Amino acid sequence: MRAISSAIRSTRTTDGAVLLDVERGQMFSVNGIGSKILELVANGFDEAAITAQLSALDGADADQVRTDVRDFLETLSRHHILDESGRAAHE
Repeated sequence: MRAISSAIRSTRTTDGAVLLDVERGQMFSVNGIGSKILELVANGFDEAAITAQLSALDGADADQVRTDVRDFLETLSRHHILDESGRAAHE
């Protein structure tokens, strides 16, 4: 299960969110959809549930949303924003 890393601090902005990795000293920004994906991850949603939520929000093609969500989650993992062990930031 994926969870937001305990090293990540975030704040919402009008355009999405800004993330700070306090262990690596890196900052990231995500747009509104990226912020929504992070919110869903924080609430325990898996990739399939995130895809369904986003597809339902704007009627987008589920296959395209699935591909985009997978790519985004993989990018977050590569940058250590997500913790694959499932240890959430609030635990």
